Amino acid sequence: MAIQNFSSAPPTPAVPAPAPCPKASPGYGKRSVPDQRPPRADDFAFLPERERYIAGYVDQLPEGSAMNIKSLAKCQPLYGQMAVGSALRALGVAGHLRQARCAVGDGDNVRWVTRTFWSRTARDNEWWNTFLTAEAGHRLHQPEPAPATPPPPWVPAEPVAPAAPATPEAPTPAPAPVVPQQRTAPAGASPAYLALTRLGPADRRLGLSEEDCRELEESAAEWFARGVDADYLVHAVTAGLPATVDSPLGFVRKRLLTKLPPHRPAAAVPAPQGDTSAPRLMVECTDCGAPGKAEAFRDGLCGPCREPARPASAEEPGIERDIQAHVKRLREQLKLR
Repeated sequence: MAIQNFSSAPPTPAVPAPAPCPKASPGYGKRSVPDQRPPRADDFAFLPERERYIAGYVDQLPEGSAMNIKSLAKCQPLYGQMAVGSALRALGVAGHLRQARCAVGDGDNVRWVTRTFWSRTARDNEWWNTFLTAEAGHRLHQPEPAPATPPPPWVPAEPVAPAAPATPEAPTPAPAPVVPQQRTAPAGASPAYLALTRLGPADRRLGLSEEDCRELEESAAEWFARGVDADYLVHAVTAGLPATVDSPLGFVRKRLLTKLPPHRPAAAVPAPQGDTSAPRLMVECTDCGAPGKAEAFRDGLCGPCREPARPASAEEPGIERDIQAHVKRLREQLKLR
């Protein structure tokens, strides 16, 4: 007698919904390009599965959301940092995004921020070059105000004044609020010392003690002597950090030496014609992050990243044939003697 099996196959586990992506720092993050059509279900149907998922997730993010690889990998459950980085590179080649460094602020208060321009519709290189060139010209004539820097976490909030009593009775004097001692830089601290103290708040992996800052102050002062500011130093030292930093002092010391910028000329030579203003927008390579003009990039990639790596053994067969031919000629010459 046949026994009917009532047990069903185990259900496929449901993929958890992605978490909301955090907002980027003021000035950074996602920027949608204008003149886009409304979203549809088949917007990214032509893309592979991984790129289609990442594109759909990025498309629904609000303006100003964090677009770095670490944040995107943390907020969605399917792909890690390596897969997200490869997907962003493929989306740049497909014409959906470009990354650029933008200058915000004016005068001495200028900061460089990284933005990701996103397009739901795939655009070609000519469209992106025209858009980024126009964006650079717009920012050159109308610089964007620098975002307000939030106060450091150790600064206490201002005490709230007590509400006025409803009755005419004499109010009881409230005790004076206890204000914790604030961490301030020592009097007369140099710009190099102050820049080193910003590395810890910028990235916890590079937290330096006061003694470490004093030890590295001379090396950091060499950067300022070459014409760079504190924002440039902090960005150069904190860019591309490894997953863990065992010795912040040794790591920062090495970066201050290996990434030392070149000497800037004392005075810029004015050009006889044309606009001599400094550029306020530079396109970044989606793969390596190298900056440059929009015309120097194709599919969001710089020249070295577009060229495939040549295998190390590509020339070995030719070299081997040349050696064999040379030995053969030598043997023929010996036979003639």
